[in-house]
Amino acid sequence: MGCGRLNLKGTDQSNTPPIKEVPNKFEPSDSNASSNQNQNQQEGKPSDNTSNAPTNVDKISEQVSKMTLDEKVGQMVISGVDGYTNDTHSSELITKYHVGGFILLGQNVKDTNQVLNLLNSLKDTNKKSGSSIPLFLGVDQEGGRIDRMSPSFEKFPTNKAIGQINNSTFSNSIGKAIGQEVKSFGFNLDFAPVLDINSNPKNPIIGDRSFGATSQVVTKLGIETMKGIRSENVIPVVKHFPGHGDTSVDSHTGLPIVNNDLARLKSFELVPFAEAIKNNVDMMMVAHILFPKIDSKYPATMSKTIITDVLKNSMKYKGLIITDDMTMGAITSNYNIGEAAVRSVNAGSNIILVCHDFDKEVQVIEKIKAAVKDGTISQETINSSVYKILQLKQKYQIADKSINTVDVKSINSLIKKTVNSYK
Repeated sequence: MGCGRLNLKGTDQSNTPPIKEVPNKFEPSDSNASSNQNQNQQEGKPSDNTSNAPTNVDKISEQVSKMTLDEKVGQMVISGVDGYTNDTHSSELITKYHVGGFILLGQNVKDTNQVLNLLNSLKDTNKKSGSSIPLFLGVDQEGGRIDRMSPSFEKFPTNKAIGQINNSTFSNSIGKAIGQEVKSFGFNLDFAPVLDINSNPKNPIIGDRSFGATSQVVTKLGIETMKGIRSENVIPVVKHFPGHGDTSVDSHTGLPIVNNDLARLKSFELVPFAEAIKNNVDMMMVAHILFPKIDSKYPATMSKTIITDVLKNSMKYKGLIITDDMTMGAITSNYNIGEAAVRSVNAGSNIILVCHDFDKEVQVIEKIKAAVKDGTISQETINSSVYKILQLKQKYQIADKSINTVDVKSINSLIKKTVNSYK
């Protein structure tokens, strides 16, 4: 759902510039590959991924081989923060548990300077810890009622309102504006857009977060929003695979059960996600929903059938897979969170999202480490996930650089101009 309690306040080369592939920024780059790439960029060509891929692959693999188990498992977890500041818990998650990143929620947002200081502090702690791997810094900035910015910022319309306008250019512009807004603070991940189709009027959680009730409008506008966010060098995380639109239970509080079979999903709910894959989406969030006709035992986040067989093998998805928040009621009311995390990793998830409760965050990390040590999770599974994580951080040139100020006035001007352009 992205994270949060219930009451918390793809590349189309013709439309968006390619994100530059760069030599591994965490270690010295190969001079020849860098020279070839610079020549391509000077000539206005996309980087030649084929020519420099072997060098990058070797360097990332070499880095993974030098990492400890603690460091590897940490990269596979994105955690929450307790309050408005980088406290002892979040600092320890960096220095002792080596987490790969953080998500900020409504409970972490007081005002613009406070958010900026918090993100800068997290980055500074990571740098001082001696880590050469920068942090993922994520936020649920969807627009509408799921708004994680400070009160100083103009508001975006709901996806439902955007769906009623039903204009691709407008959706792309909204995505770009959201991307600029979150990037101005130093966020590099946005858990958006929502690709769920709002097909069930009894749905208590999606509603106006969806672009509409048809696969066509959700696909068209969702993909354009994704491209807009990505054009600002922010990683869009599309959600909630394989579709949260036909549920009647809120997964924050309980486990939704949807009795649709795979044929139905392929013809409807999976359509926007399939299009996102065609447009090279880099990260996808999997939902806590049980589909008994597909996997009678485990919800999607823990289902090898859904994650590996359907998403990876059938739909040919090669990007990163992150769970929805594992502290949501759908998991904690039905499963041991540590065991659920282990099962999710073995099902095919690359990153476990744990938004609340330091003890639960630590429990997840320790349980995954123990599972690797006893052979329940293979070293190959861990190494593959860490490789993909480092590769994506490199692709988007993520760095733990402090940001001095946020130009609220300029961003508000952009938001107003964008929103008013199709009124």
